Amino acid sequence: MTLPPPAEVSDIERIRARLVASPRPADLAARRERVDALGAGYAVPSDIAVEPVDAGGVPAEWTATPAADRDRVILFLHGGGYVSGSLASHRHAVAQAGREAGTRTLALAYRLAPEHPFPAALDDALAGYRFLLEAGYAPGHIALAGESAGGGLALAAALSLRAMGLPLPRCLWLSSPWTDLALTGASLDTKAAIDPLISRAYLTELAAAYLNGADPDGPLVSPIRADLAGLPPMLIQVGSAETLLDDALRLANVAGAADVAVDLQVWPHMIHAWHLFYPEVADGRRSLASAGRFIRARLNGSEVA
Repeated sequence: MTLPPPAEVSDIERIRARLVASPRPADLAARRERVDALGAGYAVPSDIAVEPVDAGGVPAEWTATPAADRDRVILFLHGGGYVSGSLASHRHAVAQAGREAGTRTLALAYRLAPEHPFPAALDDALAGYRFLLEAGYAPGHIALAGESAGGGLALAAALSLRAMGLPLPRCLWLSSPWTDLALTGASLDTKAAIDPLISRAYLTELAAAYLNGADPDGPLVSPIRADLAGLPPMLIQVGSAETLLDDALRLANVAGAADVAVDLQVWPHMIHAWHLFYPEVADGRRSLASAGRFIRARLNGSEVA
């Protein structure tokens, strides 16, 4: 287990206060606008090239710095509980991850529930991965990444690739991953008072919209219950103040028991999806830098980040 440096509590507390002062609306369209606004207010640095692309039928977006290795890429799946989130909500954080890793990034605007329930998002994630393979990217030069629901989706995509006999990406980066749609993690209750973004009641609503009658224990929606043997090395980053803390801790145990190389980082005091606030939060910058080192090392063939 990698131990992050001591947290700077004051900056994340300012974010927490801001979120508490702006509670989640009831209307779905307004909720989507709120999630987009969490990230869209942060400017993308002027040296980042942003290029829309059709990735196998899925709206997507390339980002890259001038120094990016164009033969290496992070395929990123945004968070938002399968019902919200977009290219706009995560663009700045995705671009920064690419800067730290020295790669291009390809972010997917996968279809959202309730309009498009399971398995639409998974189908889109797989289409995006095939797009990279068809574009000539070697699997060993691809990092598959996701935040929150996108983290669970990245795992489900890797499991599907394994089942189809397709080549797997070189590594996985999972940030605040939601891996248990049956909602059995104890931290859903023990961290409820300090997580300003995610609650059991909200996750119950999101899970119902995405599942649309599918089994919440199914391995492609709750990959914590899957056989993870043979998956590539993974970096799991989670905040200690998250209701989804146990999803990450249990995932590390399941993956490790299946002989998957796991780097688990628990960031003290950090809330759900703290990477989104990296321009204002020092540990957001540090955690993205750590993810960049992990990805860069593995895409370059090194075993040590």
